[in-house]
Amino acid sequence: MTRLMIALLYMCATTYSWAMPMDELVQDISQHVVKIQVGLANGGYGLGSGVVIAKDQVVTNCHVVASAVSVTINAKGENYAASALKPDWHHDLCILKVEGLNLPVANIGSSQNLKYEQPVYSVGFAGFSPRPNATSGYVKGLYPMDDSVVVRASNTFRLGDSGGGVFDESGNLVAIITVKSPGHNAFYYNMSVEWVKHLLNQPEQSIVSASELPFWAESEEKWPFFMRIVQPLKTENWEMLNKIAVAWYAKEPNTTEALFYRAIAEYSLKNEAKAEQHFSQVVAKNGNNSSAMYYLGLIAENTGKHMEALNLVAALDNLDQITAGELKVAMGIAEN
Repeated sequence: MTRLMIALLYMCATTYSWAMPMDELVQDISQHVVKIQVGLANGGYGLGSGVVIAKDQVVTNCHVVASAVSVTINAKGENYAASALKPDWHHDLCILKVEGLNLPVANIGSSQNLKYEQPVYSVGFAGFSPRPNATSGYVKGLYPMDDSVVVRASNTFRLGDSGGGVFDESGNLVAIITVKSPGHNAFYYNMSVEWVKHLLNQPEQSIVSASELPFWAESEEKWPFFMRIVQPLKTENWEMLNKIAVAWYAKEPNTTEALFYRAIAEYSLKNEAKAEQHFSQVVAKNGNNSSAMYYLGLIAENTGKHMEALNLVAALDNLDQITAGELKVAMGIAEN
């Protein structure tokens, strides 16, 4: 894998989580997140997380509770049985009815109002952890889907975190931890809270309900474009990436992500003029796309426009210092 691709995947896919700042915020948002244990017909069990979003109601991923014969919520050392659910199988969101659950209710914010590079904080019960785990990161992608967006963030998550919450700097719930792409340098996807709001008003079903596949578990040809680009990006199959991105842009011409991945393919196929044009269009529509600015800096440096490249470094320093550092390294001006 080329140095450029390593830098790109580092910027786009993950993977920096660190000691959480704003301890009071983390403590506050963690009190809304619960651990979920699912009993299965074969005698086994599964684990997940959930967020308290209304009195006696907890949202989680449907894949956490699918095929369950029983669902138990654990909070503050007490167990509570879920008695019904409201499913949105397609978006992998299920609201559980949990009577007697006396926990603070999370304030539901908006996924659609998020911005690229905005700080976000994820909380879930990874593995067998008795306490919620928190990671911090930034919004890296906002993919339009069904009147809202799927949120990609740099926050990592693990088995057991599914159904946990993603919160903004004000402590508002802005997305639900859901699924990551396979392999290393994964892309981490979180479902929209707009879909959660809609689901609150839907009728309840039995906790033992026939499940349906979420969109991300469908066959590959049915995946949304933002999932299809991951494998050719990782394997550096630029022709395939370009083909997918062109089809994506034709179907969703207002989506800057389609244009962004098209530009990556063009740059990697040595068509820098087209790539520069498209990266510039991305930044014009979304001034917080630090990865597009990184590429524009590379192109400027490669074509002898050193001052333009330095200006992009300065702009990135104010937006995304990690990507700014990668650009400095690529330009040979990294600080010791």
